[in-house]
Amino acid sequence: MKLLLHTCCAPCSIYCIDVLRNENIEPTVYWFNPNIHPYTEYKLRKNTLIEYANSINIHAIIEENYGLRNFCKNVIDDLEHRCEKYCYKVRLEQTAKYAMENGYDCISTTLLISPYQKHETLKEMGKIIAKKYNLEFIYKDFRIGFKTGQEKAKELGLYRQKYCGCVFSEEDRYSKQIKDMLTATNTSKNDKNYRGR
Repeated sequence: MKLLLHTCCAPCSIYCIDVLRNENIEPTVYWFNPNIHPYTEYKLRKNTLIEYANSINIHAIIEENYGLRNFCKNVIDDLEHRCEKYCYKVRLEQTAKYAMENGYDCISTTLLISPYQKHETLKEMGKIIAKKYNLEFIYKDFRIGFKTGQEKAKELGLYRQKYCGCVFSEEDRYSKQIKDMLTATNTSKNDKNYRGR
């Protein structure tokens, strides 16, 4: 089995790689994540993955594509469904395309470890895209190891991101604070002594 493992970041890859290696599957990790913004975050996650891959002696392929403009063009009309309509699809599609062109027979993704992703959507989309390229999609429910992987990443001192990747997921991260700020601002505006700028 020659597996190309789409890899969103080093912390999410830890448990996935460990499981695969325990099953005598040696994956090649594949970095293609044009939905991660801003560029400083993109670069930090990419460099952390390279560092981790080198430390565990695993082959890593880095596909450079900081796709902010394409991302915005493709998600702006339906921000609530950006994950399944763009982010999952563009990454799995490119992984499958690269796999087919470079002699791999199957693909998978570290996105399957996250309890925050739409797991069933990823599973079905992975199967459909793999079939399109005459590949097999290796499905594993890695979510059981999410905490284990995160703890190991912390022990290793790896950078651990605080949001999924795109600028809108960063906004989601702060949604409660933003809502509280807006509520406080509206309350202040109703105060007769409020002097807005």
